[in-house]
Amino acid sequence: MTDAHCHPENLLAHNPNAEEERRAAGIAALASSTTREEFEYHEALAAKAAEEGAAPLYLSFAIHPQFPAFIQSSDTAWDKDENLHYLARLALEDRLHTIGETGFDLFDNFYKSSEKLQDEIFDSHLEIALKHNLPLKIHLRRAMHKIFPYTKELKKLPAIILHSWPGSAIEGEALIKRGINAYFSFGCTVLKNHKKAMASAATLPPERLLLETDAPYKPLYGQTYSTYNDLNVICEKIAELRQQAGSPCNNLKELEEKTTENFLNILCKTSA
Repeated sequence: MTDAHCHPENLLAHNPNAEEERRAAGIAALASSTTREEFEYHEALAAKAAEEGAAPLYLSFAIHPQFPAFIQSSDTAWDKDENLHYLARLALEDRLHTIGETGFDLFDNFYKSSEKLQDEIFDSHLEIALKHNLPLKIHLRRAMHKIFPYTKELKKLPAIILHSWPGSAIEGEALIKRGINAYFSFGCTVLKNHKKAMASAATLPPERLLLETDAPYKPLYGQTYSTYNDLNVICEKIAELRQQAGSPCNNLKELEEKTTENFLNILCKTSA
């Protein structure tokens, strides 16, 4: 199976053996990094997996869209340009498979206060992605309206991954119809009665679906953190939803194979 969005370094604090378990289970994953230290840790994990011939760990880096709000509200020294220069260097050196998670978080007034800076950072991420022909992994929390004005630019990218897709199936179809090579990633929200996520997972085209855990940040009910093992439960639920909707690709094995194919279609092109 495949995990389109996870944070292995943060998962380490909950389960020191998580990476060994991932490799043993044969789960290919896309690791998101937000600091230099985190990226270099993930890069070392990816190198070890490659050396062992294990399931690959793919690499992503970006300034998280929640980060500007926390910086504005504290005395922490932070250099936006330094982080963007590091991102540009990683892209230039072919050390990335995607750029992300980037995007917009307008969940409440705290995050909305940094909207202008979020806009600036997203524009910079998009510019680097276009220059190096890299996919974008996009975070959109209460910010669906922010993505459609970028249609012209997003159409030029090899792909976009909509992390924890928060929109409706109609909005997802609209992105595809606009010529954007969009993939919609689903995690535990389909198990938490999130109506839009459930309807989207049930009806969007199977060639557009991805699975994710966001480990360790999106636990299932009864858990304190999420793990790679949650992929089975998430996949089972989406298969059930698709069966109820009469949509194609509605059994567990078929959905596992299709989401893996989709994942590799995006990531293998950038690792060739």
